[in-house]
Amino acid sequence: MNKKEIEELIKFVSKSGVSEVSLETEEIKITIKNANARPADQYITMAQPALMAPALAYQAPAEVAPAPTAPANNEANFITIKSPMIGTFYRSLSPDKPLFVNVGDEIKVGKVLCIIEAMKLFNEIESEVSGKIVKILVDNSSPVEYDQPLFLVDPS
Repeated sequence: MNKKEIEELIKFVSKSGVSEVSLETEEIKITIKNANARPADQYITMAQPALMAPALAYQAPAEVAPAPTAPANNEANFITIKSPMIGTFYRSLSPDKPLFVNVGDEIKVGKVLCIIEAMKLFNEIESEVSGKIVKILVDNSSPVEYDQPLFLVDPS
């Protein structure tokens, strides 16, 4: 089972509303417990045979900021850019490098907005819309969930 298949399984569990999914093969055993479970139980374990690498564990964040439920009247026309994956949100390549975007910046399709680190891989998140950054909804170095709002963009 590769990284992409594991990520797809995690996305499936988070979208499906089930509380727990277990998968076991000759090579690997995975148990995924949904965020609706008790915070202490939010983890994924991977048991592997002795000849392979040691078991890995991922501890999900205990609390994630809730997504905005109803936008204010002036926010109704804004486009929300959401996280395409679970990981850690970064606004720059490193602490000493400039931020990718700030509030008020004009962006175009393809502009790198942030980086999300997932399983030691740094994924550049590019804009799929043009407009002006109105609000950054996540703090730097914060954990993010799949489909969590990251930015508000005014397309006009």
